[in-house]
Amino acid sequence: MDYHVDLATERRLDTYVEQIGDVLANKKRRESFAVYAMGLLSDAERKSVEPLAARACADPEEANPAHQRLLHFITDSKWSDQAVRRAATQYALTAISQRESVETWIVDDTGFLKQGKHSVGVQRQYTGSAGKVTNCQIGVSLSLATPTTHLPVDFELYLPESWAEDPSRRRACGIPKDTEFRTKPELAIEMIRRALLTGLPRGVVLADAGYGNSSGFRAALRAEGLDYAVGIQGETKVWRIGEKRRCASKSARDLAIGLGRGRYRKVTWRQGSKKPLWSRFASCRVVPCHDDGTEPTEREEVWLLIEWPPNEKEPTKFTLATLPAPTSLRELVRITKERWRTERVYEDFKGELGLDHFEGRSYRGWHHHVSVALCCYAFVVAEQVRSFPPSAKCAHRGCSHTGSTRASFRGFVHHASTCDCQTYRTLAAAMPALPSPVALPFRNGFVAESRQRQKVIQ
Repeated sequence: MDYHVDLATERRLDTYVEQIGDVLANKKRRESFAVYAMGLLSDAERKSVEPLAARACADPEEANPAHQRLLHFITDSKWSDQAVRRAATQYALTAISQRESVETWIVDDTGFLKQGKHSVGVQRQYTGSAGKVTNCQIGVSLSLATPTTHLPVDFELYLPESWAEDPSRRRACGIPKDTEFRTKPELAIEMIRRALLTGLPRGVVLADAGYGNSSGFRAALRAEGLDYAVGIQGETKVWRIGEKRRCASKSARDLAIGLGRGRYRKVTWRQGSKKPLWSRFASCRVVPCHDDGTEPTEREEVWLLIEWPPNEKEPTKFTLATLPAPTSLRELVRITKERWRTERVYEDFKGELGLDHFEGRSYRGWHHHVSVALCCYAFVVAEQVRSFPPSAKCAHRGCSHTGSTRASFRGFVHHASTCDCQTYRTLAAAMPALPSPVALPFRNGFVAESRQRQKVIQ
């Protein structure tokens, strides 16, 4: 099959890289950004600095100088992560907003598995990526999502107290003097406030119980005027609206069991890859307690959404949501279940863009690597949105294609035919012996299989 990148896509790439280059405001940085970004978007097996530099050079003798330039760009160069990330986000949102509106903001964290103990922020800690306590770094992320698309916009490295309070470790990894220990919910709130200051379109904040358990996190969201639908543990204390106030608060689990199985209804929230996804849910209005179980001074009624799968002996998931009182059970479930998108973000980030391939030890290097990866993700999302409108039908499946599947993301990142990318050659001119023509690491989402019709490439 004749895969190709059309001229319109290449022109958009020209425009995009120039926009990021304007933010970097330095010729050498622009050149290094072009090389590094194309490396992350390529089908290279390993996407750390050294192999990306070697891949960019036809002459092995030039690999070491290329490596040094890329290494300086990522670990030492003092360009602004936030400015670059804002430019990437605005580029992608321009394409997304022409199709649909942002509906949710998703907070989550992911692990970066490590072997040694010298990479900044590494220690033995729990990560859902491995499902256990292991030696790793933790990154906290913020993603925006529409009904069909998701876009990661910010990332922060979680710095454990063992690092934040160790002067020698701080010096060795270049941790800024004003960077103090912050919990994961505090890092999330910091990113959310940055997003609000940038003027990003608001959405309902989604997070798991690692964040939702904190009454301080929930209060901070409300102080910023944001609605939320966040997980909590079953032990969280609440008062059910309608009960006598002299009654003691109950745990969310006890309240859920007390409702009785008859209150739970089957709700399907989306079509999975093989079958519809459904479970049984109930909801009621409650007032959540503080972390210590005491009643809040200012009472706010919220939804308690409870999931009780038919094959479980008791309810398994609990969510507090500040959505309006008239919100239906089906809508509560649909919004809450949109948190699945952050796991797809991590899969695409790590599987296709080498998010967890950075091998440096410095604080700045980790954030610079993530910033370039965010830029790459933003461009791919913008291309997906243009090529996969919500109404598009997969010719071989007869179902709506949302552009959010792992297959479609991989399609844009890999399997491109060779083409002559002027932007890459121009901005990477300082890198010796770059191969020409350069293989663009994505492809147009549609190719002609016949003169009569086009097919979505999966």
